[in-house]
Amino acid sequence: MLQECIEALDIKPNGTYVDVTFGGGGHSREILKHLGSKGRLIAFDQDADAQQNLIKDDRFEFVDQNFRYLKNFCRLHGAIPVDGILADLGVSSYQFDQAERGFSIRFDAELDMRMNRLSELTARQVVNTYSEADLHRIFGIYGEIQNAKSLAKTIVTGRLNADIVTVADLKNTISGLIPRGKENKYLAQVFQALRIEVNQELEVLKDFLVQSAEVLGTGGRLVIMSYHSLEDRLVKNFIAKGKFSGEVEKDFFGNDQKPLDAVSRGAVTATADEIKDNNRARSAKLRIAVKK
Repeated sequence: MLQECIEALDIKPNGTYVDVTFGGGGHSREILKHLGSKGRLIAFDQDADAQQNLIKDDRFEFVDQNFRYLKNFCRLHGAIPVDGILADLGVSSYQFDQAERGFSIRFDAELDMRMNRLSELTARQVVNTYSEADLHRIFGIYGEIQNAKSLAKTIVTGRLNADIVTVADLKNTISGLIPRGKENKYLAQVFQALRIEVNQELEVLKDFLVQSAEVLGTGGRLVIMSYHSLEDRLVKNFIAKGKFSGEVEKDFFGNDQKPLDAVSRGAVTATADEIKDNNRARSAKLRIAVKK
């Protein structure tokens, strides 16, 4: 959904933009094509591998940090207010395809799942050290797994014999719980839950959303692509209410107290042609907001 993202940003040639999920640099390169000589693009990525894709362009600045520090580093670069912020959430195709990163159910590797390889917590540690209650919570909330309690108990029992070290170890430990015919979906939910916990993805997203509203200038655009309901719900609620739960607050005169207005009614989704070319796009939801 590259073109939809670029159109949603409504790029001003001399504006300042932020790509908080640089990855392979595809979005950033497209943004630069629309910027004039005085335009600026600041890109964030905490994954050291992303630095292989850096762009040599005077208008481009790279920040090797998690985007939960958006406001601090935009201030450091003298880039507040900005005219647009783009976030393409979740794991990149590159990260999924690197077997040793442990993100994918397709490969056998050590259970890692860190987006920032300097972080201490890995999926292996979560699986082998978390209590049964905490594993139950993670799988139930982050994976939305129906038999989360049984799953947690099975893992805690299984690791008594030996540590669960690899993707194959985890699959073998929980094989008796996986619904027949739905193996891939179930394992994807298990891996999603572990990945969210390892990278604190939902807390990071909340921090980022609050800061994005503070960093954007009036009329600036926030463009976010998410790939599962937990992320999309946070984005949707923040755009609609300026908060993550409860009702929108109103001022003395009854006006809504929220920093953003939705640009699109509902989420923009991928076309059938794009899904045919990129299967991952089937779950993508693009939401666009403007700073009031």
